[in-house]
Amino acid sequence: MDARSTIIAGKAVLGIEFGSTRIKAVLIDQENKPIAQGSHEWENQLVNGLWTYSTEAIWYGLEDCYADLRKNVKAQYDCEIEQLASIGISAMMHGYMAFGPTGVASRGADPSEVEKILYPFLTWRNTNTGAAAAELSKLFNYNIPLRWSISHLYQCILEDKEHVKDITYITTLAGYIHWRLTGKKVLGIGDASGMIPVDPKTKTYDAEMVRKFDELIAPKGYNWKLEDILPDCLVAGEEAGYLTEHGAHRLDISGHLKGGCPLCPPEGDAGTGMVATNAVKQRTGNVSAGTSSFSMIVLEKDLSKPYEMIDMVTTPDGSLVAMVHCNNCTSDINAWVNLFKEYQQLLGIPVDMNEIYGKLYNHALTGNSDCGGVLSYNYVSGEPVCGCTDGRPMFLRSANDKFNLANFMRAHLYATVGALKMGNDILFKEEHVQVDRITGHGGLFKTKGVGQKVLAAALNSPISVMETAGEGGAWGIALLAGYLVNKKGLNLADYLEMIVFNGDKGVEIAPDPADVEGFNTWIETYKACIPAEQKACECKK
Repeated sequence: MDARSTIIAGKAVLGIEFGSTRIKAVLIDQENKPIAQGSHEWENQLVNGLWTYSTEAIWYGLEDCYADLRKNVKAQYDCEIEQLASIGISAMMHGYMAFGPTGVASRGADPSEVEKILYPFLTWRNTNTGAAAAELSKLFNYNIPLRWSISHLYQCILEDKEHVKDITYITTLAGYIHWRLTGKKVLGIGDASGMIPVDPKTKTYDAEMVRKFDELIAPKGYNWKLEDILPDCLVAGEEAGYLTEHGAHRLDISGHLKGGCPLCPPEGDAGTGMVATNAVKQRTGNVSAGTSSFSMIVLEKDLSKPYEMIDMVTTPDGSLVAMVHCNNCTSDINAWVNLFKEYQQLLGIPVDMNEIYGKLYNHALTGNSDCGGVLSYNYVSGEPVCGCTDGRPMFLRSANDKFNLANFMRAHLYATVGALKMGNDILFKEEHVQVDRITGHGGLFKTKGVGQKVLAAALNSPISVMETAGEGGAWGIALLAGYLVNKKGLNLADYLEMIVFNGDKGVEIAPDPADVEGFNTWIETYKACIPAEQKACECKK
């Protein structure tokens, strides 16, 4: 069946992912290949010291993204999307969205709209939850990161926020969108594991930790228990509800799309990244490198102890994953590249951003393997891995360092994965975790071979990049939506290996020993100068 016939027959599958700077929709056919795309650019806002997106921006972004997809389908295939085989919703993991009753339930209203948001959406980027995360980590004997939903909830409790007593539901961004489209308060286990720890054996929230949390907050006298306000936890392939007519109209304001198709469990961008890189099987891993960066290594067994730099989450089918999450990756290097663009414009030279990135990134590879001693800290926002609660990008050099363009750019490239290396060194050097394949995807890898070579040096491990990895998390959630209706009796790992990727391992680059040695030298200086970065953050007004 060709693409047009697939769309007309209602056999196409839709994946939508809310990234930090772009909302992307991918329509795939029955062979799991993208046949149309749509997108919407957006940006978070720093409001009263907290990173957020308004609900108006969320819904306008979704509508505009789908409208762009619909326009592209019309232009490419001269048809409308009337029915879909299935849909998947994904978004940035973690964060905090709290809801309570509106007090008004109009006749015929969508049941999911009788609860309103009580507090501004707090994204993964916020680092104001230090007190809560520290207390919960000690209580649970488990690393609870600053950005997890339970940290945000407890921080609000510690600060006696007025809205907490009225909470009837908390969820993530993906869970929120899914709920409004289906009426179902559910979440994929990968995203759920970034709210509060889950038990890989029971495939739901850790019962003992839930009990301890309820006991901790009992003196507050709230009329809710934690499990009452959490979404139900689902694994890949489980039914997660159907698109309502209300939901269909919220997605497609033109009115062409009909309700009734199933949705897969909503997932976080970490889970969709694992799917998009065929990294859900034990001893595989992936690195997503864009606005933020994170590595996901699927473990054969639990770690020997908790580590502050390592988050324990799961794959979309519930396998244990060691996650190193860094709040910053490419934002600062992008800002520097834009300076070179401005300089080129001042000279009256036409600007081709792909050419600028390509020349600067490849020139970086000609620099010293230790960057000649120069350092870059790319902390546009706080970086918990390095103990920085605020963002202040900083470039450092001494008079004796080899300061030239190649080393300048190389240092910024190293900085994109510097904090990531610190966390992964624990996994590989202290816990002796074994991994057969690590796959990279995201903006850092757009310039062929450069980001891949840098990451290979940082992790001292071969790094693969697939042609399809550029499709990103929207393709990953589309694959999960396709798996929902087309499992063929396979578990998720085998479905991806046999049906979607068909043995494709991508193009692999092995680490260059000289680069590894240089990166190791650079990272020691980087770690030694972190106090200077921390002090700069403290002095920022």
